[in-house]
Amino acid sequence: MPSIGIVAGEVSGDILGADLISAIRKQCPEMQFIGIGGDRMKSAGCDCLYPVEKLSVMGISEVFRHFRELLSVRNSIRGHFLNKRPDVFIGIDAPDFNFPLERVLRNAGIKTIHYVSPSIWAWREYRLKSIAKSVNLMLTLFPFEPAYYEKYNIPVRFVGHPLASKINLEPDQGAARGQLGLSEADKIIALMPGSRKSEFGKLVEPFLKTALWCNQHAGQLHFVANLVNEDTREYFEECVRKISPEIHLTTYTGSSLQVMEAADVVLLASGTAALEAMLLKRPMVVAYKVSWLTYQIAKRLIRVPYVSLPNLLAGKQLVPEYLQDDCQPEIMGQAILDWLNNTNSVTKLVDEFTHIHNRIRLDSGELAATAVLDMINARS
Repeated sequence: MPSIGIVAGEVSGDILGADLISAIRKQCPEMQFIGIGGDRMKSAGCDCLYPVEKLSVMGISEVFRHFRELLSVRNSIRGHFLNKRPDVFIGIDAPDFNFPLERVLRNAGIKTIHYVSPSIWAWREYRLKSIAKSVNLMLTLFPFEPAYYEKYNIPVRFVGHPLASKINLEPDQGAARGQLGLSEADKIIALMPGSRKSEFGKLVEPFLKTALWCNQHAGQLHFVANLVNEDTREYFEECVRKISPEIHLTTYTGSSLQVMEAADVVLLASGTAALEAMLLKRPMVVAYKVSWLTYQIAKRLIRVPYVSLPNLLAGKQLVPEYLQDDCQPEIMGQAILDWLNNTNSVTKLVDEFTHIHNRIRLDSGELAATAVLDMINARS
């Protein structure tokens, strides 16, 4: 029976993995999947040897703290695939975990595909020489990425981003509010402090202090937040009681897209949420905060002027970004109120977002699935 090894490293990878598994099974119902994933990949039919949370760490110092555990997981999963030998292995994002694994498997004669280009265009372009030895094919989500791989003769396919096809070009804020039980009349601010434990822990306090600042300067606003699970939700609500008990807040789990679609403005951690908010045509304020060591190293290496995908895809600043010490309530709060109070700016932003949405709106799942099955069918 044909089989695919697959490893996703975080929640966004779990979403992509589930989409890919479903698309492959439409073309090849008997295909088996085994590896590392989350609840979505499990529901799509993946036999997960480890949960995705085992790999969900961010930043250099954070990885150092979890190094022994990550090494143990990689050694275990590597041994499994060398023994069971899937028809192809797919690493979804998590480059520092997946590329070394892919190189070993490729050297052992197993075809390897990496789904989601790392940010080689932002820093460490030199890694392309190593990537060329690790993967038989790179699948990219964004149209500016293939050129980097073609320079190094790495087979590459631009497949678009699955979310761009799943999210309507014209969002329905009223329907989202109705589904969440929110009032049409309220001014609603979404707080999205991230899904990774490390980023979440660093952004909860500044996000809640920003919400408090906005309340003090704009009257009673309604804040909503989506948390990755119930444990995180309980922790978040405890922080609210300590930091900003005065705010009007409603929390949810498993409803991130609806929460953002219902909002007038989104305050979010840089990452996939920024792409989602862009596709939902929501004005946003982007924040990013890591450990001091990670930031000191990264700021010397990063070669692009922006960290958020909306700005990178546009090639200019469409939305404000606040990093590290700039994650201050009065700074982020003022940016939120600027969006709330300037409808002309919001209209222009929506036009820009719609243009980008159309550029990356392909049948991503089918294109990626076809690429995977082509490689299996072409194996010698």
